[in-house]
Amino acid sequence: MIENKKVSPARRHFLKVTTGIVAAGVTASLLPAQASAKGFKLDQHRHRHDKKRWKKVQKEFVLDKKTTYMNIGTTGSMPKSVLDNYQKNNLSVAKNPWDMQNKFGSWPYVTEMTESIAPGFGANANEIILSRNTTDGMCSILNGLHFEDGDVILTTHHEHVAAHSPLHVLAARYGVEVIYLDIPVDSGDNSITEQQFVDLFALAANQYAGRVRLITFSHITYKTGTRLPAKRICQEVAIPNQIPTLIDGAHSIGMLDLDFHDIDCDFYAGSGHKWQCGPGATGILFVRDGATRLDQYWSDRENPLWFINSSLGHADYLGTQLQLQYIGNDNYPAKQALTDACEMWDEIGRDTIEARVLALSKYCKQQLKTAFPSAAIYSPDIDQLASAITSFNPFDDVNDLVMLTEFRDRLREQTGFIIRTTDFKIQQSDAVDTHALRISTHLFHDHDDVNDLINAMQHVFYGMS
Repeated sequence: MIENKKVSPARRHFLKVTTGIVAAGVTASLLPAQASAKGFKLDQHRHRHDKKRWKKVQKEFVLDKKTTYMNIGTTGSMPKSVLDNYQKNNLSVAKNPWDMQNKFGSWPYVTEMTESIAPGFGANANEIILSRNTTDGMCSILNGLHFEDGDVILTTHHEHVAAHSPLHVLAARYGVEVIYLDIPVDSGDNSITEQQFVDLFALAANQYAGRVRLITFSHITYKTGTRLPAKRICQEVAIPNQIPTLIDGAHSIGMLDLDFHDIDCDFYAGSGHKWQCGPGATGILFVRDGATRLDQYWSDRENPLWFINSSLGHADYLGTQLQLQYIGNDNYPAKQALTDACEMWDEIGRDTIEARVLALSKYCKQQLKTAFPSAAIYSPDIDQLASAITSFNPFDDVNDLVMLTEFRDRLREQTGFIIRTTDFKIQQSDAVDTHALRISTHLFHDHDDVNDLINAMQHVFYGMS
C-alpha cells in the first residue's frame, strides 16, 4: 500500500460510491486485488454485469435524461465527481493565477497526475505526456520525426484526419511516400481474421524493405469500429524490421484495458474526452522509454525526434517527457479532471469496464442482425477484432447519405437516441463512399438501452419505408 498519497476530492467521492456498492451486497470487484485475496474471484465474475452495481455507476453521469446518448466515439461525458472538482479547480486558478493555491503540486504541475495515470496503462510515469487530444499527440510525433526524401510510412486507408493531415504535410514537405494499405472490412459474416492484418503489414514491410521508417495505424478504426491486432503488428512486423510504431488510440483509451508495455509500441496517442470521459482538449501520449528505441532504429540520422510542440525543445538535459510536456501555460484543471476520470476507471477496474462495454456492443450487434436481417454490419463480432463501436446500415443503398442522415436526425428528434453517421471506402479504389450509422455503447448504458435503441430504429425505419 502506498502511504501518504494525496487523494483527490473526485476520487474520495467515488470511493464512497464504490464502498456503497460493496455494502449493498455486490462483491468487491471494484477492488480486484482485495477480492482475489478473499477468494471472491468467481463471485466477482458472476456479478460483473450486475444491474444494481452498474446503476450506481450510471448515476455518476449527468447526461440529459430526455435523451439516450450513444455517440461516445465523438465525445464522452464527465462524471459528476470529476465535473465538480474541475469547476473548483478552475475557480482556484481564477482566484490565484500565480500559485493556483498549490492545487497541482510543484512545477511543471503535472508530475503527480502522470504518476497517478501511468499504472492504469501499464506505463512508467516518465513515459506519459498529458496532451490536448489525439491530434495533438499524433502531430507532435509525426512532425517531430526526422524524415527524409524517399522514406516510406505504412498506414491504412481508414485513418482519421489526425493522421491523414500530418502525413500529407510530410509527403509534401519531405518527399515521404505514404502507403495506404487496404485493410479488410467485415461484411457481416465475421470472415476477417487477425492474421490478415498482420500479413498485410508484413508484406508491405518486405516490399519496401530498408525504406519503411514508421508504421502508424488506428488501434480501433473510427469508421467501422474494427480493432486491429496492435500487439501482433508491433511484435511480429515492426520490431523484427526495426520500424518504430505510432498508434492512434483515440477510441481505445477508456474503452479497453490497455498495457502499453505489453503492446510494445513506441508511441501511443489517445483522447481524454472520448471513452475516458475527461474534459475537452485533453489526451494521453505515451512515449516508450524516452524514445530510445528510435535512436537505435534511426541511428543513421542526427536528432531522430525534434520536440516541435514544446517550450523546452532545446533543453535536452530535462529529458523527453518534460520536453514534450511543457508547452508554457497549460489548462491544469482540465488535466487534473482527466486524472480524476482515470482514477475512477482504475477504481472500477479497466478490465471490468472493457468486459462490460464489449458485452453490450456484442449484444447490440446480435440484436441488430435479428431486427434488420438484411442490414450491412461493418463491425466484426469477433472477440479479437471487436470494439464497443457498431457501424451498420439498414438500407439497401449504402451509398445514400441523404437517407441515412434523415434516419439519424429522425431517430434523435422522435425518440431521443443520439448516434452519428460515418463514411468510408471498402477499398480505396471505390468510386463512392459507403455510409453507415455508428453506435457507441459505454459503461453508463445497459441492455435496456440497447433494446430500446433497436425498437426506436425499427420504428423510424418502417416509418421511412
